[in-house]
Amino acid sequence: MARPTSRVLTLLELLQSGGIRTVAELADRLGVDGRTVRRYVDHLVELDIPVEAVRGRYGGYRLAPGYRLPPLMLNDDEALAVLLGLVAGRRAGVPAATGTAGETAAAKIRRVLPERLARRLDAVLESLAFTAPSGEPSTPETGVLLAVADAVRHRRPISIRYTARDGRRSERTLHPYGIVSHAGRWYVTGAEPGIGQDRTFRLDRIADARPLPGSFEPPAGPDPAERLLTGLAKAEYRHEVTLRIHGTVEQIRSRLPASVATVEEDPASTENTDPQAERWLHVELRVERLDWLPSVLASLDLPFVIERPDELRDLVLALADRLTASARRA
Repeated sequence: MARPTSRVLTLLELLQSGGIRTVAELADRLGVDGRTVRRYVDHLVELDIPVEAVRGRYGGYRLAPGYRLPPLMLNDDEALAVLLGLVAGRRAGVPAATGTAGETAAAKIRRVLPERLARRLDAVLESLAFTAPSGEPSTPETGVLLAVADAVRHRRPISIRYTARDGRRSERTLHPYGIVSHAGRWYVTGAEPGIGQDRTFRLDRIADARPLPGSFEPPAGPDPAERLLTGLAKAEYRHEVTLRIHGTVEQIRSRLPASVATVEEDPASTENTDPQAERWLHVELRVERLDWLPSVLASLDLPFVIERPDELRDLVLALADRLTASARRA
């Protein structure tokens, strides 16, 4: 049977989760009667925790709005979730988890935990390893992230000061559709109303974001994540690659995801247009290097035609020669 102190702490956790809790609901969750619930509430009030009684048909108890509880009470699962979240957040470039903020937050949590639980969590963290991220994490400023998120939620235009990859600085007006985290970097997708085009900006390259008067209505169509991946696939790079591959979209996407390539129906193809059927598909990529593509094309194990560039044909032939020579060795 739970002790009264344990039930009082459980009551505090229930109230801390927000909203108004009826006496009947609290009694059911605590396994006591209504009179005992009221006695437990009195205990919390004696501890200077501002529990408010709400009268009326849907009345009950709640914590005073804006009150922040000083004690941190986490069970084993909750403490592990918070600390692992901070560790993973640092790897992913999450603003609230990186730098000093993440370190001080983890230290505060570790300091108030019971020694038994703290030792167990330390063992997990010491035995934990991460593989290298797909890209160097780039952390946006917390103020920028919060300002952009608020504009997304309330559908308000914003003015941003942006530094492009080549160092050029500009001030732009943006209708932000959403925020996306991809490969250790944070992006905002939206449209520039002045030119009527969809745009994607890295949040860590935004120096300032200010709300502007008015509102906008996001267009129907792809969600922010899909818009981001499509934009990355169409970004300007050193090489433009055009292929025709005979297979299904799913087969091609297994090696060439949406963030790397666009896959469309081949205009010259008159074959079955069923998405599950193998047919000639038009594939385009924009890449900085070509040396990784021959092995990817070979791993697809599908017929393909290289339309451009010629350098890729040479690299594929060179790979074929190396494989043939290796297979002939005694």
